[in-house]
Amino acid sequence: MRKILVPFIVLLFVSCGSEDSKSEASSTEYTESNEKEILDYISNQNLEAQKSASGLYYVINEIGTGDKPTASSNVTVAYKGYFADGSVFDQSNEDGISFNLNQVIAGWTEGITYFNEGGSGVLLIPSRLAYGNAGRSGIPGGAVLIFDINLVSIN
Repeated sequence: MRKILVPFIVLLFVSCGSEDSKSEASSTEYTESNEKEILDYISNQNLEAQKSASGLYYVINEIGTGDKPTASSNVTVAYKGYFADGSVFDQSNEDGISFNLNQVIAGWTEGITYFNEGGSGVLLIPSRLAYGNAGRSGIPGGAVLIFDINLVSIN
């Protein structure tokens, strides 16, 4: 029994280690390709973007005149979400939609806080701050997401 159990345990550890390595390599691959895709987009669109410590890029077109939301604020945002090739995957109407910033993707939770109420701009979100390697309906894993946003109000 021991002769069978020891090789099985060794195989289990080796298998787990190789899956972790594949997962890390995949994530690293997306990190590098996302960075290149975002920088190419910024260059092609002649944008003046800022990069946060998390890797989120943002452009403030209009700072706004109201207060700034916090990461847990309830806000109303009008937006258009698209990929770097310009294909739109989601958008609101001009009145926007309301939600709590702590209930959305990390790129929005962080990015919306850079704008004052009434402000507008662009969020360029790497996949690790969006839907990661898994993606979601209509959004492939590893996808960079770009949003034109208008912070309509802090509710």
